[in-house]
This record gives sequence, structure tokens and C-alpha cells, in this order.
Amino acid sequence: MQHSVGNGIKIGIIGPQEMIELIAVTIKSFPSFSPIMRAYTHEREAPQLAQELLESVETILLTGIIPYKLVIQQLKTNIPIHYIPLTGSGLYRSLFQLERLVGLTSISVDTITNKAVERTLKELDQVGIIAIYYNDSDNPTDEELVKFHVQQYEIGACTAVLTGLKSVSEQLSKLNIPNTWLIPSEQDMIVSLERALLSTETRRSKESQIVVGIINVDEFGRMAEQRTSEHDVQRLKLDIHRMLLGYVESLDGYLTALGGDEYLFMTTRGIFERETRGYKSIPIASDMYKTYGISLSIGIGFGRSANEAGTHARAALRNAKDGGGNICFIVREDRSVIGPLQMSNPNEYDLTLIDVELLHKAEQAGLNSKYLSRLIAYMSRKGRTDFIANELASVLGVTIRTTHRLLIRWMDAGLVEIAGEEKGRSRGRPNQIYRLSFLEQLIR
Repeated sequence: MQHSVGNGIKIGIIGPQEMIELIAVTIKSFPSFSPIMRAYTHEREAPQLAQELLESVETILLTGIIPYKLVIQQLKTNIPIHYIPLTGSGLYRSLFQLERLVGLTSISVDTITNKAVERTLKELDQVGIIAIYYNDSDNPTDEELVKFHVQQYEIGACTAVLTGLKSVSEQLSKLNIPNTWLIPSEQDMIVSLERALLSTETRRSKESQIVVGIINVDEFGRMAEQRTSEHDVQRLKLDIHRMLLGYVESLDGYLTALGGDEYLFMTTRGIFERETRGYKSIPIASDMYKTYGISLSIGIGFGRSANEAGTHARAALRNAKDGGGNICFIVREDRSVIGPLQMSNPNEYDLTLIDVELLHKAEQAGLNSKYLSRLIAYMSRKGRTDFIANELASVLGVTIRTTHRLLIRWMDAGLVEIAGEEKGRSRGRPNQIYRLSFLEQLIR
């Protein structure tokens, strides 16, 4: 089975279907990646799947050490190949499952180190549990692992099995031997994806790429009018400039005031990506709001030249302002958009990739950047894609009549569908509920 999306850095993901589905969720927080996912039914299929991906990806990530070793042994390639290790963090869930299943007295273990298991048992205050490890071969077959676990179970050396291979778990279940399949935790997957990203040639070449950011102070004129004197206004400007200067200094960047309520900064893409934790948050917005009650609109531009990056930054800022402010957009070199990110509480919002083709389709249906920014910003805050016409008019800032006209065009373009009806407060006709299904595609 294969899944492939986007135009970013191509990464091949190989593993059982259950793991593929888990990684598909985690990788959404890595907008630089465009994954090609291949699912297998057995680990021995991994080398062939990897061979098929070599010409189309920059790096490959396998979900376990056994398929990783099979790929390394059978393939000769310069492409970086990684695997997701099983660490103590994933053990907690598995050990609790075994505890509920048969109670924890003794376990038989494979594909995870003695130290990881013993450390986790100690942290759980379960040091009395006996753990027996498979250590006969670095690259065991399913048959060897199953035989080992069956022997331990039959002689009474263990009451349950902890295995890192789905295929082994399935065979043990058929033999009615209590077991659990140990899968990596989300943190294990994140760390492995970060390692894979750093190993790619595209990522290394983009480390020194210029990033331009434009920061606009929302409603600065209104705040200035509330100050009692010109000195207070100047102090506010100095406070804002000082805080922004500190933030840009953390980016090892350059800041300049453009006059009035706008500032421009430059840094490199590598530093910017690390400081924003992979484009997840820009802490200066949160700090500014907490300290001075000021919200910021931020546009970030990537480009092949400083001029292109600056142009994209201005376009990104325009999207942020059209979306109501207090958010950030990033426009990349291919003009695809990452965002929006609400800034006052960045940890609650994830960055998302807006597909260029879908964006073009929306624009052709009359869904301009202003409307689109407002809808995405609203969805980011509320998590909703279903609206009645009155609600939609309020979000877009237009009349009901205009809203109905837009809805007709959007439905004709296949961007909107009728999801049902809602009874109104009066005895009149019920309100139709419109589902903006395209938002779920824009914000994956």
C-alpha cells in the first residue's frame, strides 16, 4: 500500500499498516516532508519496498530495527536510511497492557535492550519482575523468535511475551500465548523524523537559505491614541523594539524598523527552523501579548534569493492581516503556504501545509485570500468546518446575500456540501448546514 502527498522533501516510510497510520499523523507536524508510505505484511518485504523507493526519495525511515537490518544488508545505496528505535517511553503502555492481561511476574522480550526494559521496570517500581531476553542472533527470523518465546512460556520461565515484531505477535496469539506488540511512542517517531530530516541533502542545502520576516503590530494606532502623552507612545515603541531585538538576537538575525508599526528581520532557514521547533510556534508573539497585551501579525518568506524571500514575506503578512491578525503565515519558495498559527497561544495550534493546486481551485471559485485566511484562522481557533449561513457571513465579514452567492459558487466547484439542517428558533424553515470540506484538505 502506498501513500504520497505534497511537494516537500521526499521521505520513504516503511512499516506495517498500523505503524504507517500512526506515523501519518505524527509527520503532519513536519511540513518540510512529503512522505511516500509503503506498508508490508511481513518484515522480509522491507528490502524490496525500499528498493522501489530509492529513485524517488532522499531518505528512508523504517519502523523497526529488524526490517532496518534487512534493508542495510541487502541494499547498497548512499541514501540515508534510519529506523525508529524502541525506547523506554513506548514500554509503559505495553507493560500496562500485559499487567491487565495476565499480571506482571515474568516476561520474555525481543528487539529491545536489557537496559531500556530494566530502567522502565525500575521507574514503575516493578524491579521484582523477571525479564528474559533473546540474544542469540542480531538478525533473527520470525521462526527463531517464536520458538524462543514458546520455549520460555512452556517451561514456565515467563507468563507473557513482549515483542517488537507484529508478525511474531500474531503467531504467538494463534498459539494462545499472552503477548503485546511493542510499538514506538510518538516521541520516538518525532526524534527519528527529525534525524531523518537533518540527513537529507535538501535540508542541508537549505540550512543557509535566507529567511525574511515582516512583523506588524496589530492596531498600534489605537493603542497610541490611548497613551496620555507622546512620551508614552515613544516608550511603547522602545519597549516593542527592545523585545523584538531580543527575539531576533536569539535567531542570530538582523532587525530593522520599517517605520510606524512594522519591523523586518532576516535570519537563516536552519536557525529559524530550530528556534520555531519545525515551524510550530514563534514565542515572541506570546511573550509580547503577555507583557504588553499586544498582538502581532507575522509574515515569513522563504525564497531562492533575498528579493524573493522578501516578496513572499509581504504576501504572508497580507494573509495574516486578512485573517484578522494575531496569526502567522509562511510562504515558501514554491508559493505554498504554511499556516495559520494563532500567536497568543502557539502551543495549541499546529502549522499545516496548504496545497498549491487546491488553493488555485479555491481562488477560481471566488474564494480569495481574504476569505480563505479568515476561514482557516477561524477553523484553527474553533476546529469547525460546519456553518449555517449567518455564522459564515459573520466569519467572512459580508452580508447574508453575499454569503449565499458565494456558497452557490463554492458548491458548484465541489468545495462545499450540505451536511444537514438545523432547526431555527422560529417556526420557519430550518437552516441548512454547509460543510466546508475543502478546509479539511487544506488543514490536514
